[in-house]
Amino acid sequence: MDDEQLPRPEPENPRPQQRAPAFNLPPAILASLAVLIVIFAVMNLPWWSDDTLNWIYFAFSFIPARYAFPLSQQGLEWLWTPVTYSLLHGGIEHIVFNSLWLMVFAAPVARRIGALRYVIFWIFSSAASAFLHAALYWGDQTLLIGASGVVSALMGAACRFAFPAMDSRRVSMRQAHLNPRLGILQSLRSRTVVAYIVMWVAGNALVAFGINLAGDSSQPVAWDAHIGGFLFGFLLFAPFDRQPPEEVREPLPLDE
Repeated sequence: MDDEQLPRPEPENPRPQQRAPAFNLPPAILASLAVLIVIFAVMNLPWWSDDTLNWIYFAFSFIPARYAFPLSQQGLEWLWTPVTYSLLHGGIEHIVFNSLWLMVFAAPVARRIGALRYVIFWIFSSAASAFLHAALYWGDQTLLIGASGVVSALMGAACRFAFPAMDSRRVSMRQAHLNPRLGILQSLRSRTVVAYIVMWVAGNALVAFGINLAGDSSQPVAWDAHIGGFLFGFLLFAPFDRQPPEEVREPLPLDE
């Protein structure tokens, strides 16, 4: 009688692969999105009168004309509006596009620098975007709203550590926060960074000439605030950065 041939057991994998979730945003980004969406929803409740909405926009939007006159002759709005304007949005397309870009480009920055530094970065980049806009439109009475300047700053910051790693196609954006920060000139040697900056500048140049590729084309776009934010993030990211520990600086390979 022949012996029964039992199947050979498969060796156990000592390091089972862990599949990362497809949608895994840092808590700071989720909190940012929640704040933007809640404010937008509250602002669009049906019971607000036009006078109340006008007061809210006046009190929390950035207006360059505020800084063309002595601050002692005004209220205190000049203190907080360089930041609060970034939390307001004028329409559904405006907030949807800013939220999408925020999810893409803010995630690696937030993972890298942590929630507290992310909030501080938001405050300073918002002010930098607003005051470049004010410098170009000094004394103008139009209202500036939206998080586009902050998003542009986060894009600029990502150019210092996240995008350069994509040159070799070995690193995903989910792991890019582990890369070392490059110097300004080093970043400009990256093919990915240069290609991105060229496309970004071209897109903003079209906006400057009235050609809006995305979002609500009926509303004017403060392309200059985008540039102010990007320059802030790209040139001044180092003081906000928190370098990853030496033992984890080497990014993980892409999942098969």
